Amino acid sequence: MAWKSRTRSLQVFDTELSADTIEWCPVASSHDILACGTYQLQKGGGEEDATPSRTGRLYLFEFRQEASMGPPLTELQHMDTAAILDMKWCHVPVSEKPVLGMAAATGELQLYTLSEGQQEGGRSLQTLCSSEVGAERLALSLDWSSGRMDSDLRVVCSDSAGCVSVLSLAEGALMALSHWKAHDFEAWIAAFSYWDTQLIYSGGDDCKLKGWDLRVGPSSPAFTSKRHSMGVCSIHSNPHREHILATGSYDEQVLLWDGRNMRQPLSESPLGGGVWRLKWHPAHQHLLLAACMHNDFHVLHCQQALEGGGGACPVVASYILHNSLAYGADWSRLPLEGPAPGSPPTTTEPKESLAESRGHLRIQYESPTASFDTSLEDDAGRYIPEGCAASSAPPAAVPALRPDEDAPSLSCLLASCSFYDHMLHVWRWDWTPDETLKESDQC
Repeated sequence: MAWKSRTRSLQVFDTELSADTIEWCPVASSHDILACGTYQLQKGGGEEDATPSRTGRLYLFEFRQEASMGPPLTELQHMDTAAILDMKWCHVPVSEKPVLGMAAATGELQLYTLSEGQQEGGRSLQTLCSSEVGAERLALSLDWSSGRMDSDLRVVCSDSAGCVSVLSLAEGALMALSHWKAHDFEAWIAAFSYWDTQLIYSGGDDCKLKGWDLRVGPSSPAFTSKRHSMGVCSIHSNPHREHILATGSYDEQVLLWDGRNMRQPLSESPLGGGVWRLKWHPAHQHLLLAACMHNDFHVLHCQQALEGGGGACPVVASYILHNSLAYGADWSRLPLEGPAPGSPPTTTEPKESLAESRGHLRIQYESPTASFDTSLEDDAGRYIPEGCAASSAPPAAVPALRPDEDAPSLSCLLASCSFYDHMLHVWRWDWTPDETLKESDQC
């Protein structure tokens, strides 16, 4: 069956500082909450040998689908922090509240709770606790053990000294459980196996992917793979398929693995640009989102590879409207209904600069693609109807979906952020059997 894939920008937000991590809240009561973290290197003033400082800002947003007369994303809060390298929400509430973990340039793992404010809808982040994972180092990544709603809450954190730390969360406090030297250089990423949380994976700038079994201790890895040819910077355990692992690297490859045999990957997909982050879809086991640094954001369809078919995973969607390093990306769990909302009508060209306007920005650039349709806005700030897009690309060639395993069509809400242009984008992806669009593709 031929499928039609379309991506459409809903809103663009200027984060002012370089944006590198973005996360939708996975807790059911707060699926409309989005957090974004930034990282800014401030060079020391005056003296050449002055130590640079790293500053950041943490943003909290609410997404409102019914906001037809205005931008759907509303800023609830921002706070200045140390530079933020990574963020992850705990998949389950802690003391009935969502908890956000943050890896900071101070070498700390910081936790925040999402609390209801005094006013209606006034949700905000409040400091819960923090723990230093090491002096004179940057905390680079974190992951929660709760990917399959496990109640034994632990956090794994990697750092710039090549170390990995495991901490537990109980009674509102973090307690260090283990800490070890895992890689020769920066340990860019560490992640749990969501199916067996005694297993931890790590990747480093030494080009090695390693596995660790906490039951036997971290004195030596359970395995070491040198299959990636450059630094390993992304790892994500599939929450729907046991043993399945996705890894990404500066070598521009996405590898899929069966954890029972780490000698050879199930598949290798060249994406171009270093693969900084990978995220499995929260509901559909075959869809994998990739943030590819120098080559935008892409959705891979991994069904054939996971069923033993081998070969590269086809790209079924691309979002190409960022103008800088593609670092942060995440799927929302909010269901989308109906067509994408348009921008509020405008009668005059906005006069404020990009940095001054804050909030919703009209997209003023276009990036043509040979594989997918990307809907843009016209000069008045109104979204171009889907059927009137400047070009209509042929549907992507992808393996046929099995109706008993995947929905007959998909509409997904996503967010992404890019570094030097300090931009956050909220966008949707619609993937539909091509014949259902024939009648609607009329201007």
